[in-house]
Amino acid sequence: MKPSVNILLSGGGTGGHIYPAVAIANELKARHPEAEFLFVGANGRMEMEKIPQLGYKIEGLNISGIQRSLTLKNLSFPFKLLQSLYRAGKILRKFRPNVVIGTGGYASGPTLYMASLKNIPSLIQEQNSYPGITNKLLAKKAEKICVAYDGLEKYFPKEKMIKTGNPVRQDLLDIESKRAEGLAHFGLDPKKTTIAVIGGSLGAKRINEMIAQHLETLLDKGLQVLWQTGKLYIDRFEALGKKEGVVMRAFIQRMDLFYAAADVLISRAGAGTISELCIVGKPVLFIPSPNVAEDHQTKNALSVVNEDAALMIKESELESFEEVLLGIVGDPEKRKDLSENIKKLALPDATRRIADEVEKIVK
Repeated sequence: MKPSVNILLSGGGTGGHIYPAVAIANELKARHPEAEFLFVGANGRMEMEKIPQLGYKIEGLNISGIQRSLTLKNLSFPFKLLQSLYRAGKILRKFRPNVVIGTGGYASGPTLYMASLKNIPSLIQEQNSYPGITNKLLAKKAEKICVAYDGLEKYFPKEKMIKTGNPVRQDLLDIESKRAEGLAHFGLDPKKTTIAVIGGSLGAKRINEMIAQHLETLLDKGLQVLWQTGKLYIDRFEALGKKEGVVMRAFIQRMDLFYAAADVLISRAGAGTISELCIVGKPVLFIPSPNVAEDHQTKNALSVVNEDAALMIKESELESFEEVLLGIVGDPEKRKDLSENIKKLALPDATRRIADEVEKIVK
């Protein structure tokens, strides 16, 4: 790579877009300590707080998504988009990046579009098995598209695609050795089977309600529940967290220990989470969020379920939850098969491979 290089990254809205961007930046920074990094995010979204905490500079665009229902907010979208395109252009002129990396989220679209107009090379990191409309539009101008799933040539130019997987936390690579530490960290009983529940960084309303509904049954069966409610829901369910056999957190700082303590996981099906779960290699019951663009969480989950590597229940079919979960818990052979099959889907060196592609572009 050139002796002095400027790298601009754009991704945010959720941890699923922020974390891959930071992982790529960290890998490139380790290789090229002299490089300059700048993030572009959406004002008011979590990246504006998280990225500076992680030691990187960030600029914000005044952009938000289109609401899927008819709402007055949609009327302001064209104005916000034009404003964001203008602001992204100014940021690019000032920072003069050698490459722009997009990992998804509201700010990624205007930033990569303006980069293409200025002939600045770009790389798209598509996390999902079903790409959003923004990345489909941007793909024509991108130099390289790093994907995590097979079969995306339906949406992207085949010659630009490379299957790298999604970047994951490096501390997940040796979960087995951390089991005792994980149980101790959360104050769990090593003799009991642990059901670990995670609904994404903000939490999942329907999953929380369902766990609350079935909690007594799970505890009566001698199980213990490690329950991440998300900060939006902790107050509502806090009283249940005081029950014996329940450990409740709004947010999990040590995801490696969370996964290490788990015997069976109940999870949403965001692309980043799925990539982590493949590396962790524990039995998983997916409950995809139906409230995401193009129902992509269901498509993500099916890519694992179709390999006999996890089970899935749709939110509309949760009446079968107890039967399915207890079926996994009570069948050690099934749990072993799910663990072995999901591990086969892991791509642990994704971050390194994406960084390799960025270096090729800059050279």
